[in-house]
Amino acid sequence: MMQRLLGLALMVWLGLVYAQVALPAAKLGLTVTQDNSGATTFSKPGLELTYVPGVGWTPPLDPSLPAPVGGRLPLEVVRAAGLIAAPEAGVRLSSDPNRLRLVLDLPAGTDPATVPVVGLTPYGGRLQLNLPYFLPGLEGQTPPNVTLSAQYGQGGTSLSLQAPPLRVYRYRSFTLDNPARLVLDVYYLEPERAEPVAPGITYREFWAWTPDPLRMYVLEAAPGSWRMEPVGRPGVRQTLDKTAPNALAVLNGGYFDAPTGTPIGLWIKDGVAINFPYGRSALFWDEENLFAGLPRFSTVVRTADGRSFRVGINLTRGKYTAYTIPGPAGKPGESVLAVKGDRVVASYPAPYTLPAGYWALSYPPAEPIAAPGDILKLYGSLEPPTNYALEAGPLLIQGGENVFRPDAEPFRDKAPLLKVAPQSAVAWTQTGTVWLVVTAPTLPGVLAQVLAEQGAWGAIRMDGGGSAQLWVRGRLRNPSDGVRPVVSGLALYSTQCSPTKTLDPGKAC
Repeated sequence: MMQRLLGLALMVWLGLVYAQVALPAAKLGLTVTQDNSGATTFSKPGLELTYVPGVGWTPPLDPSLPAPVGGRLPLEVVRAAGLIAAPEAGVRLSSDPNRLRLVLDLPAGTDPATVPVVGLTPYGGRLQLNLPYFLPGLEGQTPPNVTLSAQYGQGGTSLSLQAPPLRVYRYRSFTLDNPARLVLDVYYLEPERAEPVAPGITYREFWAWTPDPLRMYVLEAAPGSWRMEPVGRPGVRQTLDKTAPNALAVLNGGYFDAPTGTPIGLWIKDGVAINFPYGRSALFWDEENLFAGLPRFSTVVRTADGRSFRVGINLTRGKYTAYTIPGPAGKPGESVLAVKGDRVVASYPAPYTLPAGYWALSYPPAEPIAAPGDILKLYGSLEPPTNYALEAGPLLIQGGENVFRPDAEPFRDKAPLLKVAPQSAVAWTQTGTVWLVVTAPTLPGVLAQVLAEQGAWGAIRMDGGGSAQLWVRGRLRNPSDGVRPVVSGLALYSTQCSPTKTLDPGKAC
């Protein structure tokens, strides 16, 4: 029984192999006729091939060559008849809803530098390419979403592809070494779209090319059409639509300590510092004037008897340094005062793990300025002052130049800067148009490259990963595995529309 099953499996396998190496005569430019004796003739101008059952092929072919299968010719016959002169390449195919990829395993000895390649080239839904290789592996391939067919000639293979309608189309090729391969990517991407949401404000989804396609989700607001403010509450995580229900759009803000909801970095609203700087770049704005860079922040502590001491803040250390983020405070050899509100509750040797709801002051053990039970107040001011600021980072664009450097700003964990993930950013042009941006998964460096190519004059990365969210009229626009609550956001309002308690998603303004 087992032998019969093995024999049947072998016959099926051989049948599949045979089917894969027999090409339709029509794909070779041949017509097929059959006479009353059962002889089959394959012909085109200047060539005639005949197979007679029981006899085999007639001259000029060797009669012992494999028989045709209906209107299909075995590869051995194709080669013997001289129908193909181009070198043969193996073919591997993969596809997804947006792309077809063909990988050609080129003949041994091929120098990839001699293989013609193309850059990103648009096409209109139907694409025909002439490839200088014989590609029998294309036969029988039926990728989803597209129609793929091939025509074979002496000089190579003519590839024809019909992609879905109303898409964004591009194709490109590139070579690989060891062994030599030619990769052909054919893109048929979801359509781009633009949605007016208020006078001067448009929501857009489009493709940027890096050269791989990158989906961009952008709210674009022209000068004079918008105002913006930071929203949220320190220590409270909530979904962005709840932080500003009457805003036209909300983008996620800066970083925060996930377990406690403590903001990490500067936060200024209406000229008042809600949170102290951490040490990375921040976004500053008054009216429609935006800037991003490292904050110049002056921090002092004041004792109950009126003495004031200039202190460092978080990563910007001094002889005395204030810490406002849960986690390590102070360096070995220092002492640390733990402060709840304005009252010192305890003194510890450094480093001390600061809990949420406290701030700390590190100091030389021989030079204390307060003791447990004393009043100690922390003050800060931005130079020059501004109405609004929110720390995030790193910088992406400054003065129209790509300034992204993974090591330029202090990140204890570099993973967010080196990981492919959704990215968010605020960018602006030299003429005053502002963009709230979220991307499909990519790298921060790629985001900087794209924004520079789009004409950004300035840009700063906000938080990324699952926190990267753009809400427009109460609806999350970028794809997400789930809505992630965050601590801070940037709410954009229309200056041309009267605000209401809750925006009606069905109305344009």
